[in-house]
Amino acid sequence: MSNISSQAPCWDTSSFGHPADVSPLERSALGEHLSQCGALRGRLHTLRTGADGLHGLLTGHVVTTAMVAMLLVGGVSLMR
Repeated sequence: MSNISSQAPCWDTSSFGHPADVSPLERSALGEHLSQCGALRGRLHTLRTGADGLHGLLTGHVVTTAMVAMLLVGGVSLMR
């Protein structure tokens, strides 16, 4: 048996009755934080991001990747 209440949900938010918008001060602080984080990441993070993207592409195409690898190995073995 389900008991559906006809009352609207009642909860409070942290906006204290004002619209829940981001203030310009908060937006500025967030932008500063993101730029600092981006500066701290460096080249290793870029390399890791590229490796993650390549991994995602290859795992999405497992059969194709296996076929290409087999063709490469077969081609190299025929050249010897």
